[in-house]
Amino acid sequence: MTVALLLSLAALALIDSTSFGTLGIPVFLLLTTQRGRGGRLLTYLATLAGFYFLVGVALMLGAGAAMDAFGGALQTRAAYAVELAIGVVLFALSFRFDPKRRAKRGLPERTFTPKVGGPRTMVLLGLTAGAVEVATMLPYLAAVGMMTSAGLRASQWLPVLAAYVLVMILPALAFMALRAAAGDRLEPRLERLRAWLAKHSGSMLSWGLGIVGFLLARDAAFHLFVETG
Repeated sequence: MTVALLLSLAALALIDSTSFGTLGIPVFLLLTTQRGRGGRLLTYLATLAGFYFLVGVALMLGAGAAMDAFGGALQTRAAYAVELAIGVVLFALSFRFDPKRRAKRGLPERTFTPKVGGPRTMVLLGLTAGAVEVATMLPYLAAVGMMTSAGLRASQWLPVLAAYVLVMILPALAFMALRAAAGDRLEPRLERLRAWLAKHSGSMLSWGLGIVGFLLARDAAFHLFVETG
């Protein structure tokens, strides 16, 4: 396991930590929860983190089986060339998600108000948010792909995957701790953050695609032009 791989995974986890499910919904829950009663937010975050961890384990085991069967083919110059092409395409695609272009096409802004309730509702909300976002969370899928291509053993990727999902929810936990310490003084800032996330969600998606594309292209370029150089 290289330092470059760990840094790439950390960067991807930080991108994932700014998604609507990992930051937008937690901020909304903080704004609708009385101080000192953060149990439902913790339930939501634990459910979301657990969901992503189990999905990651399933993907790693499936990818591991694929590597056992097709490992040689997946580590060829042709396979890395495909990875490079995907990275370049994602990087180029990131420019198409510019909010200004979306406004010019007359597309409406997407909004979502999560339902707040007891522990069961929070578990369902966490599972729903995870299921909705998992197919579009390219950083997470790219991280799984990188760990797979690195040929990590289960004793290596299990703790790395656990650390990844923890980093994903760290900003929400940090805001929760700040709110507990600062009380109502933090509410206006949280409201501005919620509004900012809603306004710049398109830009965040664009940056996410660009960074994922760059990291995939960088990983493939290393194997194609440096490692075999």
